Amino acid sequence: MAETTSYLPIEPTNFDLIVVGTGLPSSIIAAAASAAGKSVIHLDSNPFYGSHFSSLPLDDLTSFLHSQSQSLDPNLHIPPPQSNDTDEFIAVSLTTQRMYSEVEISSYSTEPLEQSRKFSIDLAGPRVFFCADSVVDLMLRLGVNQYMEFQSIEGSFVCDGDGKLWNVPDSRKAIFKDRSLGLTEKNQLMRFFKLVQEHLQAVGSVDGESGENKRISEEDLESPFVVFLEKMGFSPKLKSIILYAIAMTDYDQENVKVCKDAVKTKEGISRLALYHSSVGRFPNALGALIYPLHGQGELPQAFCRRAAVKGSLYVLRMAVIALHIDKASRSCKGVKLASGQELFSHQVILDPSFTVPSPVPNSPSGFLQDSSQIFGLRDVKGKVARGICITKTSLKADVINLLALYPPKSLYPEQVTSVRVLQLGSNLAVCPPGMFILYLSALCDNAIQGKNLLHAAINALFSAPVPGNAENSNTDQNENAEQVKPGLLWSVFYIQELIMGSCKSVSFTPMPDGNLNYSDVLDEAMKLFQKMYPHEEFFPETAQSDKLEDEVDLDVES
Repeated sequence: MAETTSYLPIEPTNFDLIVVGTGLPSSIIAAAASAAGKSVIHLDSNPFYGSHFSSLPLDDLTSFLHSQSQSLDPNLHIPPPQSNDTDEFIAVSLTTQRMYSEVEISSYSTEPLEQSRKFSIDLAGPRVFFCADSVVDLMLRLGVNQYMEFQSIEGSFVCDGDGKLWNVPDSRKAIFKDRSLGLTEKNQLMRFFKLVQEHLQAVGSVDGESGENKRISEEDLESPFVVFLEKMGFSPKLKSIILYAIAMTDYDQENVKVCKDAVKTKEGISRLALYHSSVGRFPNALGALIYPLHGQGELPQAFCRRAAVKGSLYVLRMAVIALHIDKASRSCKGVKLASGQELFSHQVILDPSFTVPSPVPNSPSGFLQDSSQIFGLRDVKGKVARGICITKTSLKADVINLLALYPPKSLYPEQVTSVRVLQLGSNLAVCPPGMFILYLSALCDNAIQGKNLLHAAINALFSAPVPGNAENSNTDQNENAEQVKPGLLWSVFYIQELIMGSCKSVSFTPMPDGNLNYSDVLDEAMKLFQKMYPHEEFFPETAQSDKLEDEVDLDVES
């Protein structure tokens, strides 16, 4: 976090919307509000855009993680603002809550730290874009894509506990080329993908009756997806590929006792449709997935630029230290800045790391004894374990940028969630030449479970052992596997809280979720916007946006 610098007074002081924190949901909402003609001011105490969705140099990443793993923000040592209370409102101090914990940093070489500024590391990785997902559609419609460039993720793989990577046969061409599949398995996959395509065509047909015999039955659509795949006669290997590497499910779908998100066939088919419609959408994209040059932090910046073009005002390095709460209505009327200036608005959106003590200190008797009256109850959906590794050797020879997945039970018997691994090279301008960044993530119930998942994956992928994972202590016994495993130069592991957004008198945006793409983040932003402005359209269609969507392709470098 940066210290607040000296600023001239902000004019005007009244706005339709005050947004605090430049994370992706906040940036999307600011852009949507400015497109609807609202006056918006967007503030951030950091010297960079993106907040929890940012991409940072190596040194800045570690500093941010350490600062955000503290219970209180150490830079906000500012006297409580209760003395600014008036007959109309009370000033309620803001503090920050811990979003990250169990931060473990290991350095096996000085090379990464010596080139810290040449890294652009995602705080919320791994993340990719499906070529056909809703965020890409929105970017094209708004012209936000003009601020970003992309490259393909060259391959997707499924891993086993020995570090072996198997190709994901995600298209007709990939199925025919895959030498690990037998003829029977290839025919099964081809028939299955054809069935899915015919079902989707029948559902989208104007004449519903003509395609009725090609639809998947309602009974099957409402059944668990894993049951439907078993009904299709798939082997355990193919089931695992479809469930975890194409449909991108998180939890062990075959264990009802531990599965917190059992995917039905209807949802599974929808995920397959997204994946397959992404393949071939853009001429230069090699597969279904793409990634932005310079990191995922470019996305919130792109929406901030869109908002600025529409008139939004941006001020970085400016902390918000208090909220003004109306004594009569108990609604928020504005904020107080670290500079001492006060800004006013009936709509305020806060970064998810902010919190308000309950009861509010020094408040009048009976006033705000329960802060949830104004700020709502914020839903905590669990945790996500994240890891970042730097190495000099690709996990797969001749492949620079790749996605790899460890399905449940592939690392050790008690593994109940999948582990995702995204490898990126210097051609994406995220690391120095000759190095690779690897992002890992897994949903977890607690820090111990999360660490076990990441440590097991690291031990399977790299030659440098990671302590604390007894279940996977035998993964390095295979001499042939040991010879091809890359070595670690640097790593960090941390546990991130999964806190959802909320909307009351003061709105909070959500933390990054555990998904690979941004569809749910966009949905959350849309819901918050619509609750604040129920009579406004979320990015209304215009003749210009129609033209952009029809004529402009995403810039995917070959």
